[in-house]
Amino acid sequence: MKLTNKFDLPQTFINVIKRPTYTKGDSHISVTELLNSPQIVSLKHKHWDDLEQDASEMVWQLFGSAVHKVLEHGKDAHHVIEERLFTKLDGWTLSGQMDLQEIEPDGIIISDYKVTGAWAVMNEKQDWHNQLNVYAWLIERCKNVPVKAAKIVAIVRDWTAREAQTKDGYPQSPVAVIDIPLWPSEAREAYVKSRLSKHNDAYFALQLDDEMPECSTDEMWERPTTYALIKTGNVRAKSVHPTLEEANAAFTSLKDSKGYTVEVREGERVRCKSYCQVANFCKQYKTYLEKT
Repeated sequence: MKLTNKFDLPQTFINVIKRPTYTKGDSHISVTELLNSPQIVSLKHKHWDDLEQDASEMVWQLFGSAVHKVLEHGKDAHHVIEERLFTKLDGWTLSGQMDLQEIEPDGIIISDYKVTGAWAVMNEKQDWHNQLNVYAWLIERCKNVPVKAAKIVAIVRDWTAREAQTKDGYPQSPVAVIDIPLWPSEAREAYVKSRLSKHNDAYFALQLDDEMPECSTDEMWERPTTYALIKTGNVRAKSVHPTLEEANAAFTSLKDSKGYTVEVREGERVRCKSYCQVANFCKQYKTYLEKT
């Protein structure tokens, strides 16, 4: 991958980015990749030398790595920090690295640090549940020790005291600890197997130059087209509807509809448009753009 520096970041930033400490070790796939879109993972492998990323887009990733390093100093005697575990399943070698394992007599508590925004804490991500449950599966498979609890430790980078006092559901501290429910062990293994199967299909499609398995709407962070009933000059809509028919019905029901219009808010695939590194190589996204 080619690293650019469009905003002239200091050379120290560039040096650190060019000297990554992360490695998935001698494995075919990491837990992070397992949870990602199979199409994206496969296209990244194929086009790695053609990809380009600007250093400015990696600053928060760099900050997250720094937070992890600082928190290593808080290690207790019964803590295991940044341990990478490996296992083989269905022909794949899978690895995962847990930020923190607290070893207790009756089991292990796993924690994963996230440097994230307040919105993510208020709208808990399914990816966090998936990740922690795969980690729990990996630990129990490799160590034959039960995992008793799983937590996300979120460092809220945009936290403000004012929002904490005035907004419902807003984290009350710059650090939010979120308990993640553990799935039954059978459900965890079934999930891992289903994800490996999808990546296996994508891998062989890539080798055979066949049609790639397409990304789901969730994987594309797709926002559907909506229809807003809004008064001219206002910023906020009176109501937002999933269909034009519902929006027109809401318009008709107004006692005084003068000045109101129905505004079309076009849907978009947010990840594809702004955050996917392989969008330029993706047939699915090119077809979508041609249609829209």
